[in-house]
Amino acid sequence: MATIIITGANRGLGLEMAKQYAANGWHVIGTAREPEKAKELQAIDDVKVMQLDAADDASVQKFADQLGGQPVDLFINNAGIFGPSEFDRDEWLDLFNVNVIGPVKLATALKDNVAKSADRKMVVISSQVGSIAENETGSMMYYRTSKAAVNQAWNCLAQQWKDEGLTLAMMHPGWVQTDMGGENADLTAQESVEGMRSVIDRLTHDQNAKFYDYSGREIPW
Repeated sequence: MATIIITGANRGLGLEMAKQYAANGWHVIGTAREPEKAKELQAIDDVKVMQLDAADDASVQKFADQLGGQPVDLFINNAGIFGPSEFDRDEWLDLFNVNVIGPVKLATALKDNVAKSADRKMVVISSQVGSIAENETGSMMYYRTSKAAVNQAWNCLAQQWKDEGLTLAMMHPGWVQTDMGGENADLTAQESVEGMRSVIDRLTHDQNAKFYDYSGREIPW
């Protein structure tokens, strides 16, 4: 049975990912900062709920220690926040800690687990607004910069680890009806995750360091 780790699996896209991958026969490890409150996640068969705060180095180390040498076929860094709507230095730095530094720290901690697996894939849930080429409005500057930064960081890891057989990719889930996306968004969480799963399933090592949306469109940097 293939194993997947999904961060931020207690709600929204992460919860839907846990449901779909578990239903498809995967062993799911879903993380939450407060797992005791993740009732919907705990109710899914074949899901192991574990505590993790990727913005806290001690929490990341404890999580990695608990995994030990368990192979992980697919790691999806889904957890993230939107950040401030106007300039606030501390909130902007916190945004980078959660959306950029945390994913890199966690990917590094899980590298050996992923390398031991059959699939050897790591995916970070990014956003189309992280594309510099497609920024025509200048809106959401703080969130945009965090996603552009995590794209570049993920690209760096992809290049560093490519000779070890790992495949890293960035995914834009679309505008989704979640707490972050709002009820007027274009896609349901089910539709978004179904699309992303299809793209991820088809990923080969030749697509290392690519940036795709849920439909499979490659997004320019």
